[in-house]
Amino acid sequence: MPITDDEIFRAHEGGKLSVELRSPIDTQRDLSIAYTPGVAQVSRAIHAEPELVDKYTWTERLVAVVSDGTAVLGLGNIGPRASLPVMEGKAALFRTFAGLNSIPLVLDTTDPDQIVQTLINLRPSFGAVNLEDISAPRCFEIERRVIEALDCPVMHDDQHGTAIVVLAALKGAAQFLKRDLASLKVVMSGAGAAGVACAEILKAAGIDDIVVLDSRGIIHSGRTDMVEYKNKLAAWSNPRGLTGGIAEALDGADVFIGVSAGTVNEEHIATMADDAIVFAMSNPDPEVHPDVAAKYATIVATGRSDFPNQINNVLAFPGVFAGALDAGARRITEGMKLAAADAILSVVGDDLAADKIVPSPLDPRVAAAVAKAVAAAAHADGVTG
Repeated sequence: MPITDDEIFRAHEGGKLSVELRSPIDTQRDLSIAYTPGVAQVSRAIHAEPELVDKYTWTERLVAVVSDGTAVLGLGNIGPRASLPVMEGKAALFRTFAGLNSIPLVLDTTDPDQIVQTLINLRPSFGAVNLEDISAPRCFEIERRVIEALDCPVMHDDQHGTAIVVLAALKGAAQFLKRDLASLKVVMSGAGAAGVACAEILKAAGIDDIVVLDSRGIIHSGRTDMVEYKNKLAAWSNPRGLTGGIAEALDGADVFIGVSAGTVNEEHIATMADDAIVFAMSNPDPEVHPDVAAKYATIVATGRSDFPNQINNVLAFPGVFAGALDAGARRITEGMKLAAADAILSVVGDDLAADKIVPSPLDPRVAAAVAKAVAAAAHADGVTG
């Protein structure tokens, strides 16, 4: 049954979040324990031993979901207030899939200095930061600076949540096709936050032949029209030195990954190698319709829930943050991200098929598996304690 506009707005009326008490306040005694005078004893104890804040407040398990509303879903720069329903939704997913408390914080500034300083000032109130829907290239600087400034897990989910699930899906596709992951020729359409992070994690997983395109074509070292982060990308990607556009990039390619709002013509998909893999992830309209891609590709995935193989960040971020917090990690490492991807794929198990290269986003086993793997990787990488 189609979802109606009325159903959507009713579900959001009054917001999607509420604060629930862990202990009721029904009597004068309850009030005296929860607030004055009893709370003063807890505050004195924390003042004397600051580490007690993790035991006697919710800080240790609280994720701040932070955005300035400049790059929301497929909506673009809609500002902080209009982005708040998305951040509330993110908080709801943290609670549903990982049992984590989270608070949406939308900031009425796009200045990196102000955003970073705001989070530094708010650090006593939370245990981790999920940056969300912040436009490139500012998102790279903001994430880097927040990681440097805070002693807690920080991740820009548009970058790394997407990258983790893309890697899990590509590993699943390669495993089903009995292909060596490292031998794949990958084309990445989109050089924003998600595209750069996806390219970087695929490189870390052993894939060398990665060609990335922006709106002006293939990124290569001979271009003079690129910003700094794209020049850095050009320095290690595109090892065959391709130039041109999507036609040149896709000719003979094994994998197409779309993380842009662009479109790809059927004739270009047709030039890909045998047993091609197409991840057309743009929402709500994929770069190429899945039915069209399936004419030429053996495995097709999208970001949508109404087609098989949904590549959805919810497979990653709840478990990543839960595992990082379980381990007492000070940051999220590349090893923790790679471990998360492997854990996602492990849930598929013997059910691996052309139309099931990743588990369902609603599979309750995913977050627990990811959290366990991420926590173990955090200890192995020495970022705990």
